[in-house]
Amino acid sequence: MHCNGFVASGYEPVREAFEGNLRSGRDVGAAFAVYQDGHLVVDLWGGFADVELDTPWSEDTLVLVYSTTKGAAAACANHLGELGQLELSAPVAEYWPEFAQSGKASVTVEQVLSHQAGLPYVDAELTLREVLDNRPLVAALERQAPLWEPGSAHGYHAVTFGTLVGEIVRRVSGRSLGVYFQDEIAVPFDLDFYIGLPDSETSRVAPIIGRIGLDESLTRDNPEVAKLVDQFMGPDTPLGKALSVNGAFDRHDGIEAPGGNVFNSPEVQAAELPAANGITDARSLARFYAACIGEVDGARILGENQMRSAARQRTHGGNRILHGIDLQFGLGFFVHSTVAPYGGEGSFGHGGAGGSLGWADPDAGLAIGYVMNRMEMGLTGDERASSLIDAAYASARH
Repeated sequence: MHCNGFVASGYEPVREAFEGNLRSGRDVGAAFAVYQDGHLVVDLWGGFADVELDTPWSEDTLVLVYSTTKGAAAACANHLGELGQLELSAPVAEYWPEFAQSGKASVTVEQVLSHQAGLPYVDAELTLREVLDNRPLVAALERQAPLWEPGSAHGYHAVTFGTLVGEIVRRVSGRSLGVYFQDEIAVPFDLDFYIGLPDSETSRVAPIIGRIGLDESLTRDNPEVAKLVDQFMGPDTPLGKALSVNGAFDRHDGIEAPGGNVFNSPEVQAAELPAANGITDARSLARFYAACIGEVDGARILGENQMRSAARQRTHGGNRILHGIDLQFGLGFFVHSTVAPYGGEGSFGHGGAGGSLGWADPDAGLAIGYVMNRMEMGLTGDERASSLIDAAYASARH
């Protein structure tokens, strides 16, 4: 176990919590960062970037963060809204006419951002390469009828969220979401954060250890556990279809899956999946959220009004895809709820499968980023992230 980086005076408990996660074995390699009132006060990294424990996690190690990427996608749409180029209350079809098919003419941009569009997966059976190409999935979403009346309920659009938001951003700006994010947010704010990884950065990426779902060793010899997992997220369940794009990610279509996880494939990492394959580090994730809630080096991503609007809860009740859990959404971000309890009522952010998390609390002036390579069964963070966030809040109050 090794830990590098720094903590500002008073934030020593954060280092202790971070080292505790490494000592316990819950983290193989990880990084955690905190901004307080626009200033970096915690920047830690440690452990190993590979399952063999041969390569130390370094200051510039990057890792895939799954749905934590959705926060970046949401920021792009909100950024266009603040510029007056995208009206978030308008029908999607105003910008994307083909979307109006199959009863979707009145679906609004806001409903897409808040997972209320009724399009958590497509009925079409696409290959993984077609999903990575993006255009076939866009066309399938154009044809798809909503699974519920848009606006009447919400359900997690695990992959389609990024495709829908990405096409809206492309129609409005003329740029793909990954390019828009680089041009307007990542480069201006000095973020080491990519949606569509350039070849030049591949050597810095730590492979993910494990994959979405329970470790197979827990289900192989336990039929009752296997049955429960299948009922929750099996291939024929709404959640299973949402996570896999109706089986596309399960079939692989000849794309390599290093370590048993197709998201470790260079082909998958090079594609633009604005809901699922962002690659970054904790420092950039925390800086991104710090610039969403206030100034960082004299500039911010979202103004105060747009930020507060993005963080305002737009959904209520149980999530139809996530089996009724209390996970609520603003304009593309998780907002404070029993499942995402971090910070106060105005807090917002996004987590990813396995445990990564980016979060902002505008009232406390705190922004955090946590990334790791060992996956656990979490969508909105887990005990590792919670211990670090608790320590950060306790330190900030002293």
